[in-house]
Amino acid sequence: MRIQAALIGCGRIGSNKHLEAFLANRERLDLIAVCDLKPERAERVADAYATRAGKRPVVFTDYRKTLSTGIEMAAIATESGNHYTIAMDCLKNKVHTLVEKPMALSVSEMDGMVSEAKARSVKLGVCFQNRFNPSVQEVVKKLRENAFGRVFTATARILWNRDEAYYKQANWRGTWRFDGGTLMNQCSHNIDLLQWILGGEVDQVSAVIRNYRHPYLEVEDFGAALISFKNGSVGILEGTANVYPRNLEETLSIFGETGTVVLGGLAVNKIQTWQFPGESGHPFNALPDPESVYGSGHIPLYQDFYEAIAQNREPAISGEEGKKAVEIILGIYRSHKEKRAIPFPLAPFQTTDMAGVKL
Repeated sequence: MRIQAALIGCGRIGSNKHLEAFLANRERLDLIAVCDLKPERAERVADAYATRAGKRPVVFTDYRKTLSTGIEMAAIATESGNHYTIAMDCLKNKVHTLVEKPMALSVSEMDGMVSEAKARSVKLGVCFQNRFNPSVQEVVKKLRENAFGRVFTATARILWNRDEAYYKQANWRGTWRFDGGTLMNQCSHNIDLLQWILGGEVDQVSAVIRNYRHPYLEVEDFGAALISFKNGSVGILEGTANVYPRNLEETLSIFGETGTVVLGGLAVNKIQTWQFPGESGHPFNALPDPESVYGSGHIPLYQDFYEAIAQNREPAISGEEGKKAVEIILGIYRSHKEKRAIPFPLAPFQTTDMAGVKL
């Protein structure tokens, strides 16, 4: 079974990791169309695919035209603020839809996407590819074996640098309407891992955000939060784009009764600390870093999404799973805006509700 697919969005990550994933899975997925508002970007992706796969996808500048080509699957890698509209059009046309993080920028939009996928009996998946990292899978294996005992806390730290040149590459970046700030953009992968490992069911969020050194943006460049889970565990988050002079680290630390693990590396791909009874290290500490902070997880993510379609099961990171990290970030924003702890489940909220809020 080979599935005909389209790539919608041929910018930074579309032309890199999504193209790479389509090529690696080309025995499963037949990329027949690529689309971008800038035709030259779509043409470059089509050329690159043709060079490796021997077949050139059709190029479009209007994503709606891809829906008339007979595609069964679409991967959406556009600016965040357009994920919802494009995904809903795909779902309504009974197209299996894999969308980049964040899946949308409001609670109601995410709920709408999940409902539409169910109503049309198609699959909805979200690109939190770091869940497929070998280091993360090793932690999950220990959790399933109850090797940690009771997990008390986990700490996610994303200590990066994003300068003005980064934001000037695309005018949608750093806006409430199309993006959100450092937490939504740079930190959402690690927030997803944090909530996944701690059980996923949030009780409340208390947070503060700031814009310290990006006055030309309306969004945050720093955020800190306490995330309480209904199972009693606590997540601690620190995310910043202000580290001088370049990215410092991205780490996830997990602390339990009988286990301590710290994941690090360029894309949370290495095991830096591994402490269990009789175990004081792990060979994954020596794993090489990937070529970029995107890591290498898009390839197995795409394979899983294909298998979900072929086997008629939910993808590993379904719409319901993909919305959890976004809800936490929206809860952080609301906590800052209202200067209080925000209980979950989160009431309707969206990034544009932050317009005009002092940071």
